[in-house]
Amino acid sequence: MGMVKTGWMIGLIGALALSACAERQEILPGPREDIRPDARDLTQTVNRSLPVSLPAQQTNANWAQAHGSAMFRTDHPALGSAPSLLWSANIGDGDSRRGRITANPIVAGGRVFTLDAGAQVMAHGLDGSRLWARDLRPERERERAGQASGGGLAYDDGRIYASSGYGLMTAMDAETGAVIWQQKLEATGSGTPTVAGDLVYLVSGDDTAWAIDKDNGRIEWQLSAAPEVGNVIGGAAPALTDQFVIFAFGAGDVQAAFRKGGLRMWDAPIAGQRRFRASTKVVDITGDPVVLGDTVYVGTHSGRTVALKAGNGERIWTADDGAMDPVWPAGNALFLVNDRNELVRLSTEDGSRVWVQELPRFTRNRARRQVAVFAHYGPVVAGGQVVVASGDGFVRFFDPTSGDLVRQVELPGGASTAPVVAGGTLYVVSKRGQLHAFR
Repeated sequence: MGMVKTGWMIGLIGALALSACAERQEILPGPREDIRPDARDLTQTVNRSLPVSLPAQQTNANWAQAHGSAMFRTDHPALGSAPSLLWSANIGDGDSRRGRITANPIVAGGRVFTLDAGAQVMAHGLDGSRLWARDLRPERERERAGQASGGGLAYDDGRIYASSGYGLMTAMDAETGAVIWQQKLEATGSGTPTVAGDLVYLVSGDDTAWAIDKDNGRIEWQLSAAPEVGNVIGGAAPALTDQFVIFAFGAGDVQAAFRKGGLRMWDAPIAGQRRFRASTKVVDITGDPVVLGDTVYVGTHSGRTVALKAGNGERIWTADDGAMDPVWPAGNALFLVNDRNELVRLSTEDGSRVWVQELPRFTRNRARRQVAVFAHYGPVVAGGQVVVASGDGFVRFFDPTSGDLVRQVELPGGASTAPVVAGGTLYVVSKRGQLHAFR
C-alpha cells in the first residue's frame, strides 16, 4: 500500500513539473544586443579604395634577416612593375609527406642562401650559380632521410646562422660554408633566428627562448613559456626594439625581455579564436612579431591579429583575421594573408578591414574532396604592389589601394616560402626544392 501511494505522489510531482514547463514564457520587449558587439561579420566586408602612404622605393642590396625588426626591414623595396622568371636553381630536398621547407631565402654579400627540407644550407650567386652546400644533420642521422625538418636563416657580419629541426643552432662562414660553432637546443630548433649586437635570439620547441653568444655559441640566458602540442611547423622570428627582444610562443604567448640580461618586462597572451568561422583551434603564433614605431603586430593561426604597445604589451586593438605570415606594415595600412586564404588590408589605427581579396583555397573543386588547401606566403610590399607567393603555382601582384589583382606570373612547383626582394630581384623557393629569381 505504501509503495502505491509513493508511486502516485511521484506521478503527481512529475505532472506538476511538466505543467510548469509548459507555461508560456514572457518575451521581453526591445532589440536583441550581441553579447560581443565588437565581433565583426567578415562575410559582410565592403571593400574600400583608400590611398596608401607608401614610402619611396629603395634598392636594397640585402635581405639579411626576417623583416619583423625595423632595423632589418626595407619598408618599400624597389622592384619592376612586371617581373618575369630570370633563373632557377636546385637547393636540395623539397617538400614531402615527412619534411617541409620553412626557411625564407636570405640575400647578403652578393649571395642567396637557402635551407632545404633536409637541413642542408646552400649558397648561390646572384646569377644562380651554386657556390657551396653544408649538410647540418648530425652524423648519426645522415643515413636516414626525412627524420626532421624546419628551421630558419639569418645573416650578420659575414656569418650565416641556421636553426634546424634536429635541435641544432649552427654558425657558418658565409663565404665558404665552414662551420664555426654549433649549440644543442634541447628541442627542435625550428624557430627562425634573429641576430643583433653580440647575441643570436630564437625560440626552440615553441616554448623556450634563447639568447646565444654569436661569436662562440655559449648560452647567455633563457626564458620559458607554457608548452603546447598543437603547433604549426616552423617558429616565429624574435623582433627587436632598441631595448627589448620580443618572443612569440606556440601557446599563443608573447613575451618581451631586455636584450642584454633577459629580464622579462611583459607578457601578452593572444587568446581566443574567431567566433563561428575560425579555420582551426591551433593557437600557435604564425604571424611573427613585427615592430613599427612603438607598436607590435602579432597574429595567430586561429583567427586573431593584435596590435600591442611595445613598451608594456598593452592591447591596442584586435582584428578577427589570423595572420599566417608576418604582416607587412606600410604607412596607414597593414597587409596580411589570413587563415581563410584571403589577402587583407587592415587599418593600422583600429584594425578594421579596408579591403579583402580571396585567394585560391581548396586544392580540389569537388565539395566532398575539399580538405587540403593551398598555402599562400607573404605578403611583401615591393615595387608599388602587394606581392603574394602561392602554393598553386603563381606569384600574384595586387594594387595596395584597391586590392585588385594586377597581374600574376607562373611559379614552377608552387611556393613553399614567402618572397624576398633584394637588388631589384624577387626570390622565392618552391615546393620542389628550387630557388626562383624574378626580375
